[in-house]
Formats: sequence, C-alpha cells, structure tokens
Amino acid sequence: MFAKFTFAAALAVASVPAAMAADCSFDLEGNDAMQFSAQEIIVDKTCDEFTINLKHTGTLPVASMGHNVVISKKADEQAIANDGIAAGLDNDYVKPDDERVVAHSDVIGGGEDTSVTFKVADLKEGEDYGFFCSFPGHLALMKGDLKVQ
Repeated sequence: MFAKFTFAAALAVASVPAAMAADCSFDLEGNDAMQFSAQEIIVDKTCDEFTINLKHTGTLPVASMGHNVVISKKADEQAIANDGIAAGLDNDYVKPDDERVVAHSDVIGGGEDTSVTFKVADLKEGEDYGFFCSFPGHLALMKGDLKVQ
C-alpha cells in the first residue's frame, strides 16, 4: 500500500505545472506593405521591464519604407505622429523629449532589426495604450493595442 501511495503522490506532483517565468518580450515584424505582424501586444504586469523586438521583413530602404515602434496612450498617437514628421528621420520621426511617448525604437529599413525596452511601471492602470509606426503616413495601417495584464 505504501508503494501505491508514493506512486500516486508522485503522479500528483508531476501533474502540477511548474511556475512559469513571465514573458517580458514580444517579437513584432513590419513589412513593405505597411503591416505589423500583430494588432495586440500583451504586457505581463509582473515584468519590471518589457522589450519589443522589431524586425523589418521587407527589402525597401529606411528612407522610403522605414519602420519603428512607438508606445503611447492611444489618444496621443495622431498628435505624436504629426509632431514626428517635423522631427524627421534623424529623430526617428519622434519629437525629441516628447513626454507623451512611453518609449520608441529606432527607424529601420528592410532586413534590419531593433529593440525598445521600457519600464512596465511607466504604464498607468486604466489607460488605453497602443503601439504604432511613426514613419510619415504609416499610422493609418501600422498600429495596435498594448495591454497590461
């Protein structure tokens, strides 16, 4: 009887899932058709920092079809993109020191990749956040929701 108990106990322990570490990064792709590979990014609230890895899967150069990823409140996206046009490519199409921007990556061209890391604590609970490309004209198609859960 002792052997059955031990075997049953071992099975019970084996079937309990191990605690999993939070996934504190997300891989995102952008292409020459002005499309991101996802329309939603879930940020685990237990992460101290979160990283978005952006890969440009197209072939066009940065000057004609560059992509970046900008994180902000959804309500600020259009104004950030408008101000980014004046800031130009040298500033990754993001106005320098724009307080509305949680974080942004470099603008990259076809075949390149970049990453942006931000503190999850910088995202306030109850706010609607999003991610988008601030390259001129790309906001209309290249955007999505960023949710903290």
